Amino acid sequence: MIRLTPMGLWARGRVLPCSIGRGGLTPTKREGDGATPLGRHRIVGLLYRPDRMARPAAWAQPILPGDLWCDASGHPAYNHATRAPFAASHEAMRRPDPLYDIVLVTDWNWPDARPGAGSAIFLHQWRRPGFPTAGCIAMARRDLAWLASVLRPGEELLVPALPRWPARRRQDQRAV
Repeated sequence: MIRLTPMGLWARGRVLPCSIGRGGLTPTKREGDGATPLGRHRIVGLLYRPDRMARPAAWAQPILPGDLWCDASGHPAYNHATRAPFAASHEAMRRPDPLYDIVLVTDWNWPDARPGAGSAIFLHQWRRPGFPTAGCIAMARRDLAWLASVLRPGEELLVPALPRWPARRRQDQRAV
């Protein structure tokens, strides 16, 4: 099990500094709220950019050109991987920046997505230390690569209520 703590993400005896959503932690996740959902989540996927790095683990799947993630709450593909061309609202998984070079996918609101309950809670690389996300958990590339190499599908991620991360309300912070 990996666990979010006030000092970072605890995994296999290590504490990995991390950041969470700009909306803080919440028991009532909603699409677009920028918050990281509380609860017990499972790691259900590992994605990586094969043009930028070696496969981090045997179960990792490549992120290819045209890979997308649907965030259109009313669409049948909501909170699922999809492919271009795709007209509904989505996020490109193959980004020009390195944030999604390695992505651990959680089972938040998946596979049976509830409309509006939030999509795509990933563990991914941070933009810079402490910079908030749009709800995901982010960390340094070296820590994420290590974590991807030691985790197995189905491992649990515990996100408890923690006082260290109150909800942030700054609208001028661009989060990913």
